[in-house]
Amino acid sequence: MDKDLSRRRFIKSTLLSGAGLAVLPGLSLNAAQRESKMRFGLVTYEWAKDWDLPTLISNCEKTGVLGVELRTQHAHGVETSLTKAQREEVKKRFADSPVTCLGYGSNYEYHSPDPEKLKQNIEGTKAYIQLCHDIGATGIKVKPNFLPPEVPKEKTIAQIASSFNEVGKYARDYDQLIRVEVHGQHTQELPVMKAIFDQVTEPNVKICWNCNEEDLLPPGLEANFHSVKKWFGDTVHVREFNVGNYPYPELFRLFNGMNYEGWILLEARTKPADRVIALKEQLGLFQELVAQ
Repeated sequence: MDKDLSRRRFIKSTLLSGAGLAVLPGLSLNAAQRESKMRFGLVTYEWAKDWDLPTLISNCEKTGVLGVELRTQHAHGVETSLTKAQREEVKKRFADSPVTCLGYGSNYEYHSPDPEKLKQNIEGTKAYIQLCHDIGATGIKVKPNFLPPEVPKEKTIAQIASSFNEVGKYARDYDQLIRVEVHGQHTQELPVMKAIFDQVTEPNVKICWNCNEEDLLPPGLEANFHSVKKWFGDTVHVREFNVGNYPYPELFRLFNGMNYEGWILLEARTKPADRVIALKEQLGLFQELVAQ
């Protein structure tokens, strides 16, 4: 793992990042953690992409990171090709463990001006909604992902929102959430995401905050956060807390301020020598951020 910012330096920078971010006097770390209902989990992207399902669950148990978002084409092999019996087996594996399977992190997107491509993405989403239901999960992650320059911006935004409404309505029958990752060129800018969600009518379509550099564009993190927070769902994607310059202390202050109760899911990018140890380290940093 990138050690440019050590654990000691991370803690120091957290405490010094703003006058209002320090732990309140007399409030212990454990007490602060008890007050927050945020939980820490893992996206299988990168750090767990080559772990089969038993290994994934075992390593999550070892680290105390007890939530997971599965990704397509990873070694866990949880795909729509699974039979009914195989889906029941996946469901049972999670039910027999303390690890929560939150659902699926798909690559489905709805911006294409090609009607056939759009239809394929919508139908693919519906198939994975059924899979999430069958394995005992609660939702699927999707993307907006782009604004084609040859199409008026407003038309693509309306198409994306309409697609979210279609898959959201379908997902309601399966008690599933549609988790919209703030992702993609142009579409990961918060004003664009807000324009999309202003047209979303299905209550089970929610935003998955993604910790992008675009979050910091004018008018700044706090204003951008508040512009879309009413649509937040139960998942957030973060990168390693001690790598890069994203203002995680400020972000967690905002989440604490709204009493956020969702899962903070690590979408790792680095290549540590021991991913289990690295995951434990990230859990510790998460706990410090929650307790600030």
